[in-house]
Amino acid sequence: MTRPPLPPFDHETAVQKVRLAEDAWNARDPEKVAGAYTIDSRWRNRAEFVTGRDEIVAFLTRKWRRELEYRLIKEVWAFEGNRIAVRFAYEFHDDSGSWFRSYGNENWEFDENGLMRRRHASINDLPITEAERLYHWPLGRRPDDHPGLGDLGL
Repeated sequence: MTRPPLPPFDHETAVQKVRLAEDAWNARDPEKVAGAYTIDSRWRNRAEFVTGRDEIVAFLTRKWRRELEYRLIKEVWAFEGNRIAVRFAYEFHDDSGSWFRSYGNENWEFDENGLMRRRHASINDLPITEAERLYHWPLGRRPDDHPGLGDLGL
């Protein structure tokens, strides 16, 4: 199975790969997201270590049960060969209605088929008020005309 675009990445294909990942995460479908990773993919997400698609599905299922109305923007930070560095920010609220914006960086490594085999994420959470929210599009894919992180001052 291949998951284009394939490495080695140039600017255009790195941007495309990052947008595809953003779109999948904004759909909040753990099975769909897990399909972009190798069977034995290894993650570090904050202080949690995840290995393989089954653990990815379980992790994302837990995540999106806690992080409600999740909306994410990702942007390419750097790329070379089969690796892409990404910066991102997402907003969500918890079950008590408290809003947060989480900021982070990810380092990705892909196999020759375009599946991600490593994902290392460092993330910080900032409590925000509902009035401070910047992401207001309907749940799902971010509209093409919605500002990116730089445009939003993030």
